[in-house]
Amino acid sequence: MAPPSSLDQISERVERLLVRHAELQRTNALLSQQVLTLTQERDSLKSRLQTVRHRMDSLLERLPDIPDSKDDAS
Repeated sequence: MAPPSSLDQISERVERLLVRHAELQRTNALLSQQVLTLTQERDSLKSRLQTVRHRMDSLLERLPDIPDSKDDAS
């Protein structure tokens, strides 16, 4: 059997590179989708946190003032 020619070696390497490129494209697409999903989740959580903060602030404003015990002692 004759040793593979340079052209055959280059052709084989190009084929492997094309396969690797396709794998990387699929991986990149999956990672991009994950980033999009996580970004949407983060934005949703930030929005919910802001809503909770507003509710807490509203509730705190409705609480009556409680005098300090130091004020009573004088």
